[in-house]
Amino acid sequence: MTKTGKINVAILGATGSVGQKFIQLLEGHPYFQVTEVAASDRSAGKKYSEAVNWFMTTPIPKDVANLTVKACAPGLESKLLFSALDANVAGEIEEEFAKKGYFVVSNSKNHRMDKDVPLLIPEVNPDHLELVKCQKFGGGAIVTNPNCSTIGLVLALKPLADNFGLDTVNVVTMQALSGAGYPGVSSLDSIDNVIPFIGGEEAKLETEPLKILGQLKNGFIEDTNIKISAQTNRVAVLDGHTESVQVNLKTKPTKEEIIEVWKNFKSEPQALDLPFAPINPIYYFHEDKYPQPRLHRNLDKGMATSVGRLRDCNIFDYKFTVLSHNTVRGAAGGAILCAELMKAKGYLD
Repeated sequence: MTKTGKINVAILGATGSVGQKFIQLLEGHPYFQVTEVAASDRSAGKKYSEAVNWFMTTPIPKDVANLTVKACAPGLESKLLFSALDANVAGEIEEEFAKKGYFVVSNSKNHRMDKDVPLLIPEVNPDHLELVKCQKFGGGAIVTNPNCSTIGLVLALKPLADNFGLDTVNVVTMQALSGAGYPGVSSLDSIDNVIPFIGGEEAKLETEPLKILGQLKNGFIEDTNIKISAQTNRVAVLDGHTESVQVNLKTKPTKEEIIEVWKNFKSEPQALDLPFAPINPIYYFHEDKYPQPRLHRNLDKGMATSVGRLRDCNIFDYKFTVLSHNTVRGAAGGAILCAELMKAKGYLD
């Protein structure tokens, strides 16, 4: 705990794109203060400002720029860790920290589908945090943030599932370049082009929502029974994932009823007035040409999901468009909101 009463936090993988976004978003946060940064062995021992190729649109916070980069190994003073580690190394490192009593909130994929690890979207499945009590880490815990494209999709699906029942989902994504990290996709591949493949992404979109929308029963998650088909594409947009979605519902509401449940959707983060919680998790646009990444990705701190173009479908019941900010809501911002919920509900005490 800092002198100001904030919780000390460390960023694992602090020099990468998601690590930088964590640092940018946490500047001035009312609950958390970055007091440690950790990265690979080649960065350890250097001053952060010298180790990082900083490419955020705001300067490195002064109190972070002068920190010495530490190794990603237990021995950190902060007990709350935000993990932006590459999936090639994240699994073992995060588990090692949890076994030593640390709370790890991870943006990495490695532990997302573990039976005792919450795959958390705070507005959708806050009760899944109870899984932390089932973890065998000796006082530590791992909580995961879903895939960036999963988060926007599931936020749009949750009110439909609750009010009308979901049967089948088809989703085609147009995902931003920033989702590939830095330096990411080369200009020769991305300019004047659409790449119809993102490794592992379709499988995540087809499986993660089943766990997130599942029911917590006797210390485990019973996956929801929804059929999902996904196709993913990388497009020449900097930030913001757009998704074309088709759904079959168990009951057939009117379009007006669907729009109403989207507009009225709120959950625990809004009730608790958490700092990173959007005022409205979902914004619906009636204009035919909305939502658009350039216009709407930063809506409500970049934490809201934008939905539009709801219309009848000749194959499914309805089709619509979803947009969410992949590096804010879909990565660092979403993980920060998870930690805020953990604090509010006493998990970090």
